[in-house]
Amino acid sequence: MKLLQDRIVRDGKVLPGNIIKVDGFLNHRVDINLLKALADEFYAVFAEDKPTLILTIEASGIALATVVAERFGVPLLFAKKAKSDNIEGGLYKSEIFSFTYKKTVNLIVSAEWLGENERVLVIDDFLANGEALRGVIDIAHQANAEVVGVGIAIEKGFQPGGQKLRDAGYKLHSLAIIDKADENGITFREE
Repeated sequence: MKLLQDRIVRDGKVLPGNIIKVDGFLNHRVDINLLKALADEFYAVFAEDKPTLILTIEASGIALATVVAERFGVPLLFAKKAKSDNIEGGLYKSEIFSFTYKKTVNLIVSAEWLGENERVLVIDDFLANGEALRGVIDIAHQANAEVVGVGIAIEKGFQPGGQKLRDAGYKLHSLAIIDKADENGITFREE
């Protein structure tokens, strides 16, 4: 998606370790008009799959997933990274390794809000190694829900997460796939 690629080039930064910093418009300070355009793109790709629920991971995926849920007219559910006292009853859990925080965390979703009749569209801001997505897909499977697709704003194509999902047969649509990011700039995969 050229609009997102242009924004990454204009306002994003590449930090040491191939870290793509886009917190000025995507996942800290948020450009709502940009998110609406991204949601429209996801709608064009996934509307035929008739999702009944948008699922994401706290925290940086929530803003994008909220706008996508509004576009589809369905609820948003996000996996929490820590159990809080207000979650009661049955839980679905999946242990993942967070490369951002360099530690193992448990993703948690209340069984009250995810059931076997759901058609789940997973939305997230980034895909690199795919651990967080593996975790929420595992949670959806624990609930016997159907994962109808995975929508990603920015995929690091030089890391294995996207290929793992494609090889597993998931309908994955990434709006911008970065094949290289270093001090010389960013190279996007041709669509």
